[in-house]
Amino acid sequence: MSSMIHFVANHDDLSTDKGFQFKFYCDKCRNGHMSRFLPNKIGIAGELMRAAGSLFGGHFYDAGTAAYHVQRAIGGKAHDDALETAVQEGKTYFKQCTRCGHWVCPDVCWNHTAGLCEDCAPNEHEELAAQQRQAAREQIQTKTREHNYTQDLDFLGQAKVEQCPNCQARLQPGQKFCPECGTASAAAAPKEKFCGDCGASVQPSQKFCAGCGAKQ
Repeated sequence: MSSMIHFVANHDDLSTDKGFQFKFYCDKCRNGHMSRFLPNKIGIAGELMRAAGSLFGGHFYDAGTAAYHVQRAIGGKAHDDALETAVQEGKTYFKQCTRCGHWVCPDVCWNHTAGLCEDCAPNEHEELAAQQRQAAREQIQTKTREHNYTQDLDFLGQAKVEQCPNCQARLQPGQKFCPECGTASAAAAPKEKFCGDCGASVQPSQKFCAGCGAKQ
């Protein structure tokens, strides 16, 4: 069995009393290969008959002997031979990296140019793209933290915080002009007027209503 020791580091034994089957996994991405099902042709009928005879042949204390025969039907040389066959089959679906010794799937985890697994010899284009995305993610996080998203929030529940419409400087309640650039604030904007006769909107400089002609 020495030929398969390293290869079967990641595998599942799916064997039953009916036959043998194994699933091998890529050491990097865990993609798997299922071996062909091999019926247990060596001794299974005799072993199971002896197991049944031990279990039902007369004495309940023979149950341990029955379990032993069932185990022999599943294990033993037939099992070892089936595993060896599955290993040889499985090796054709994986490549072994001579640098780290891992068995990996050729489609996803093998660098064909370097002849090594992608853990030992990453694909240059994939690695560059991955590092660029990682750098972009880190830069976005940095830029996000540098921006003050709470500067305009009134955490004390006082008067509404206002900003200069020109330079976005913070204005104190009631300030009519920005102390930074002199731009008129909303408090300095003239109040909208309406005609007392017809209710039409009237500009502060108008002397007569444009809707009805009433003097303002």
